[in-house]
Amino acid sequence: MSFTFSFETCLPFCCIFFSEKERLLRANDRSFNLSFHYAKNEIKTSKYNIITFLPLNLYVQFTRLANVYFLLLLILQLIPEISSLPWFTTAVPLVIVLSITGVKDANDDINRHKSDRQVNNRTVEVLVDGKLKEERWKNVQVGDILKLQNNHFVPADLLLLSSSEPLNLVYVETAELDGCEHPNNRLDKFKGTLTVKGQTHGLDNDKVLLRGCTLRNTEWCFGLVIFGGPDTKLMQNSGQSKFKRTRIDRMMNILVLCICGFLVTICVILSIANSIWETNEGSAFTVFLPHLPDISVELSSFFIFWSYIIVLNTVVPISLYVSVEIIRLGNSFFIDWDRKMYYPKKDTPAQARTTTLNEELGQIKYIFSDKTGTLTQNIMTFNKCSINGKPYGELYDFSGHKVKILEKMERVDFSWNKLADPKFIFHDHSLVETVREGNSEAHAFFRLLALCHTVMPEEKKEGELNYQAQSPDESALVTAARNFGFVFHCRTPETITVMEMGRNVVYELVAVLDFSNVRKRMSIIVRSPEGKITLFCKGADIVVFERLHPSSDKLMEATMKHLNEYAGDGLRTLVLAYKDLDESYLEEWRKRHHEASIAMEEREERLDELYEEIEKDMTLLGATAVEDKLQDGVPHTIEQLAEADIKIWVLTGDKQETAENIGYACNILREDMNEVFVVTGNTAEAVQKELK
Repeated sequence: MSFTFSFETCLPFCCIFFSEKERLLRANDRSFNLSFHYAKNEIKTSKYNIITFLPLNLYVQFTRLANVYFLLLLILQLIPEISSLPWFTTAVPLVIVLSITGVKDANDDINRHKSDRQVNNRTVEVLVDGKLKEERWKNVQVGDILKLQNNHFVPADLLLLSSSEPLNLVYVETAELDGCEHPNNRLDKFKGTLTVKGQTHGLDNDKVLLRGCTLRNTEWCFGLVIFGGPDTKLMQNSGQSKFKRTRIDRMMNILVLCICGFLVTICVILSIANSIWETNEGSAFTVFLPHLPDISVELSSFFIFWSYIIVLNTVVPISLYVSVEIIRLGNSFFIDWDRKMYYPKKDTPAQARTTTLNEELGQIKYIFSDKTGTLTQNIMTFNKCSINGKPYGELYDFSGHKVKILEKMERVDFSWNKLADPKFIFHDHSLVETVREGNSEAHAFFRLLALCHTVMPEEKKEGELNYQAQSPDESALVTAARNFGFVFHCRTPETITVMEMGRNVVYELVAVLDFSNVRKRMSIIVRSPEGKITLFCKGADIVVFERLHPSSDKLMEATMKHLNEYAGDGLRTLVLAYKDLDESYLEEWRKRHHEASIAMEEREERLDELYEEIEKDMTLLGATAVEDKLQDGVPHTIEQLAEADIKIWVLTGDKQETAENIGYACNILREDMNEVFVVTGNTAEAVQKELK
C-alpha cells in the first residue's frame, strides 16, 4: 500500500530541513520510508544535557540583571588601580547564588529527562514480516503498522486501518491532549489520500488517531504511523521547550535596574565632589594621599567613580534571588503536600512539575473553562421532546398547571418492550401512548434517533444491549429511541439494523454526512427495505431551521417556542428533520461526493458545497432536550474564585438561553447583578458595534 499526503509549508521540526510538498510512505516498508528522513518517534521535553547544561544555564541566569551587575563588579575588582576590596568578596556570593539556582534547575530538568525516558521506553506491538513484535516507542518509524490494545496510549499519529468494532470504529479518550497534512498543530484538520490496488480513497481527520489519546472500549486496532515524535500534533502544539521568566523575575530585573541607576547617580555625584576637592584642596594632602605619577584630576576622578561602585556594591541585594529561589522550592513542597488538592479515588496528589512558575498561581486573572464534562458531569439523560409541534416530558395537574417532577413519582412502564433499558427513566405516559398508537410522526422521530448517530452496540448476552458512544448526547438519544420501541440493534459498513416496534428492519447505509463544529449538524442517508431513500438530519436549531422547506414554517414556530422553554431550563437541544431523495439524483450526487472526497485541493470546500446542496428543503420532525447535571461543588468553587477577583469564561455551544441558565446555576451570573449584558452579534463588526 502507498499513502500520499499534500503539504503547504516547510517542515518545522524534521531531522533535515526541506520543503515538504508531498509526504509519501509505504505501509511496513522501512527502507523506503527512511529515505525521506522523516522525524523519529522519540520526544524530548528537557532543556539541557550534560554538555549544554553549564553554558545554557549560565546564559539563562545572566538574563537576571543582578547577576550581570555582580559579574561586572567582579571584573572591576580584578583591576588594582580602582579596586578597594579583594575580588573574592564578590566572587564567593555570586558563585553561591549561581550554584543554588543551577542545582534547582538541574533537578527540574532531571525530572523532565526521567519523564521523557519513561514515555520513550513504553512498548507497543509492531507488525514485522507478518508477525507482531514488541518495540519501544522511540524506535517506531513512520510507515510502521502498530497494534493497540484497549486502554493503551496512542504512541504516534496513526491512520486507523482496522479495529475490533464494526465499521472499524474506535473510541478514544483525549484527556492527555493539552485537541495535517504536513506536520502542523491543527488538531481538527487532516487531509490525504490512500491508494490500494489502484483505487484512491480520501482520508480526513476522522480516520486518524492522535498521539496522547487513550484507546477505550475497543479490544484492539491496527494503525499506520504517519507522523512521529516532534511531527505529531501533540508535540507541535507543545512547541519547543522555552526558558520562561516569571513576572517576579521581570519585576526584580526592573528593581535592580532602578537600584543600579540610583547607585550610578550617587557615584557620579561623589566623583564630581572628589574632582572639586582634588582641584581646590587635594594638593595640600599629597603627603597623606599621594597621587599616582602622571595622573590628572579628571582621570583620578574616573578611577574614583569605579572605586565607589565597588565600595557601595551592597546597595544591590544579591541575596534577593537566593531568597526567592528558596521560597519557590518551599512553595512547590506545599503544593505537593496539600491535602485539599489530593484526589483519593485515584490516589493522585497535586504535583509541582517545576519550581520556576508556581508564584504565577497567585497572579491568575482569567480562567477559561469548557462546560460539558468540566462544570457538568457529562452524563446525559433524555428529558423532554417536541414532536410535530406537541411537547412531551412535562406533567400537569387537573387545572392544567405544570407539576415539578420528583423521583418518587410514578415512572413510565416499559415492560412491553423486552429490549428496553431498565435504567431509563421517563414520567410522561402520553408519549408512550402516542408511539404505541402508531403515530407516524412519532415513529419517524424515533426512527431518526435510532439511525442518525455514530453509536456502536455491544451485545454480550442475548437481549442485553450496551451502547458505546463518542458523545453522551448520542447515547442518551439512542437509548430513548430504544425504550420507545425503535431499538438500534447492530451496524455493518453497509447496513444498520433497527428493531422497530418488534419488527426487524435492515436499512442500507448510503452515506454519512459527518458532524463538525462548523456544520453543527449530522446527516445520514439510508435506503429502506422497500427501496425508499431518506436523508435524516439532526443538529442545532439555527442551522436546521435555515434548511427547512417553507411548508414547515408553521411547525417551526411551535417548535421554536418549545426550544426556548427547554433552553430556559438549562437543557441541551437538537432539532430533527428529514428529506426523501430521488434515486437518479442520489447516484449523480454520490459520484460528485467521491470526487470531492479524494481531492487534495479545496476538499473541505467542495464537500461543504455538496452537503449544503443535499441538506435543504427538509421537513421538520421535532426537537429533543437532554439534561447534563452540574458536578458537585461547582457553584461554591466558582463563588470562591469570584471572591478572589478571578474572571471566569465558560465556553459552550448551547443556545443563549441555555448558557444563561447554566450561568446562574454555576454562580457565574448572580441575581444581585444589576444588568447582564448580552452580545448577540455573529460577526466581528457586529460584536464591536454592540460593545460600543
